[in-house]
This record gives sequence, structure tokens and C-alpha cells, in this order.
Amino acid sequence: MSLGQHVRELKRRLVIAAVALLAGGVVGWVIYHPVFVLLTDPITKYKQAHPHRTVLINYGTATAAFSQKLSLSLFIGLIISSPVWLWQAWGFVVPGLTKREKRVSRAFFFAAVPLFLAGIYLAHRSLPLVMGVLLDFAQADTSIIQSLSDYLSFVSRFILGFGLAFLLPVLLVALNMLGVLTVKAMLKAWRVAVFLIFVASAMMMPTPDPYSMMLLALPLVFLYFAAVGVSALLERGKRRSRADWLDAADDEASAL
Repeated sequence: MSLGQHVRELKRRLVIAAVALLAGGVVGWVIYHPVFVLLTDPITKYKQAHPHRTVLINYGTATAAFSQKLSLSLFIGLIISSPVWLWQAWGFVVPGLTKREKRVSRAFFFAAVPLFLAGIYLAHRSLPLVMGVLLDFAQADTSIIQSLSDYLSFVSRFILGFGLAFLLPVLLVALNMLGVLTVKAMLKAWRVAVFLIFVASAMMMPTPDPYSMMLLALPLVFLYFAAVGVSALLERGKRRSRADWLDAADDEASAL
């Protein structure tokens, strides 16, 4: 396609993703209350475990309740519509692939959605631990009055960061299929990759303890080597399907 056609294709896919996001936001508005209770559960559990502490969540302003419901509904819509916008993002890349790579790409999409949701689930499970460590830094004789806006902003970035981080193997395998990243290069740089994973996990985790960092770093290290294994299988398949006469030297007669 020409550059103009690529731009129109990108615009079309962005519109589809935006419509799916808005539709998911409507669903998020309907199920706002149970999701709100679920996200504020770490604060509730901390209050139950520390009855002598004053731990509160406040709106701050009269308009905060509405704005927070709107922003949280859109966040819920982002998660609900993830199969649509992930498909649109991958579909924009697919036309540049070969017929065989297009068949394999469908498997990547069906792997991307569970990985994204698995990252979100892990973030939800680790959130009480993270909040407990953060709240324990407050002095025993002080009150903790948390702004709901700041709390939900922190929680949404935390959860979304986990979900996107779990898409690492999909990105690596996609780069391998496009010929940008080889298995040899990934294996050669595994030490650097593991180091960068731990650094990124430490930056994403707001707590200073190493245990919270491990919650994200160890699964990502496993996913990195899983991506290397899948890429190795794909490269082996490419070598088997490649015609022998293509590897003939320039000064030799080929079998063809």
C-alpha cells in the first residue's frame, strides 16, 4: 500500500479501537460499584488488620466522585476491550507478513490476550502486599487520609503496567518473525535482558522490598526464555521450508 493508504488503514483501526473502548466504558459504568469495592479492598483489609490506625479515602472535591467514576469506567473499558484493540494493533502489522507468518500470527493474538489478563490478575493479587508495605511507612500515631483520585491513578497505572509487561514475549516473537531479532541475539543478550527486566520491575514497583520486585521480575524472566524457545521453533520451521537451491553459491549450478 501507499503511504496514504497506510495512514487511512491506521485511522480506521484507531476508530474501531476507540469505539470498542467507549462501549467497554459503558459496561464499566454499569459495573462500577463492584469494581470500586475490589480496587479499594487493599485499604479495607489494611484497616481490618490495623484497627488502631485511622485509614480513610476521601474524594476531596464535590466533582471528584463523578470524575473518578468516569475515569474508572474508561479504565474498565480499556481492559474489557483489550481483545479488540490488541487485534487492531496486530492487524495493522499483519499485511507486512508472509502467508505462513499470517497463520502463525493468529496464535500470537490468542496468546496476547491471556497474557495481558494474566498480568492484570497478578497485579491485583500483589496489590494488597504493595499497599501494606507503603502504608506501614506512616508513623503509628498518624492518620492516613488517601485521596481517591491519587489512589485510583496509582492502582490503574500499576495494573495496566503489569498487563503490558506480560506482552513482552509476544513482542519478542513478533520481532523475530519480522527478522529484526534472532534467537542467537536473544540468547547472547540474556544477561542484559534479565538485568533490564529486574531494573524495570524495581521501577514499576513502588515498594523498596525485593519481594514485591520478584513478583513481576520472575514471571517476566520466564516469559523471556519462553519467547526464545518459541522463536527457535519458528526459525527451525523456516529453515526446513526453505528450498535447498536458494542456498546455492553464486558460482554453482542450483538443483532447479
